[in-house]
Order: sequence, then C-alpha cells, then structure tokens
Amino acid sequence: MSRDQYQYYYPVQTRWSDNDIYGHVNNVQYYSYFDSAVNRYLIEHGGLDIHHSPVVGYVVESKCRYFSPIAYPEKLEIGIRVAKLGNSAVTYELGLFKVGEDMPSAEGYFVHVFVNKQTNQSVSIPEQLRSALEALTF
Repeated sequence: MSRDQYQYYYPVQTRWSDNDIYGHVNNVQYYSYFDSAVNRYLIEHGGLDIHHSPVVGYVVESKCRYFSPIAYPEKLEIGIRVAKLGNSAVTYELGLFKVGEDMPSAEGYFVHVFVNKQTNQSVSIPEQLRSALEALTF
C-alpha cells in the first residue's frame, strides 16, 4: 500500500543495535517498531495507561512482508490503519516507510485482543480506546 492509505504516522529512528551481522535491520526489529507505534497511538489518543489500566491488548497474531532493506542510521515512519474492529479485537495494518518515500520497505499486520489483566479473559474494547481505533479505520 502506498503512503496515502495509512491514517496516522509515527517517526522511528533506527538504532545501532538494530543492525544484524548482514548489515541491515534484523527482521525482529520490524515487529518492535510496529508494536511501539501502535501502543504509542493508544497511549496518546486512546488514553491507554500501560501501568494501571485493568484492560490491555495482547498480540495474538502477526505477519510482516519485507520489500527493501533498511539499516542504521535511517529515519523511518510507521503508518497505521485499522483493517478490522470487532468487539474485543482489532486488526492493524502497518507500513514501514523511509522518510520521503511513497512505497513501504515493509508491510505488516497484527491483531490485538483486549483482555482483563487480572483474569486474562477477553473483554469489550473500552470506549475511549474504541473511539481512537475508529479514527484509524480506512
């Protein structure tokens, strides 16, 4: 997907430790970038309190497709959109873009299921989070 198909962007700066022995950012780091961007959005726009909220989102499924390598030092932007919003789950689609490029270096998705931290049972997405997620629906 091109840049204009994502609703929100977060900047990411690669770190020296992100590179692997092959001289590019290791695949596991992409998931970290995606997770950080989504959770930052939920904190800033959905009121998620990661330390005190009784409801949190657990990642239950994820995937990433790689198109072109990135390496340190690189300035990136993570595009976020919501593909599906259910009662207790949300599917995010994410694009990892080099600054100034229209096509992504990678695309991914992951599914959050919102659960009660005490019981680990799925619960309805709290209203403030749901409103923030609806704003990302394409």
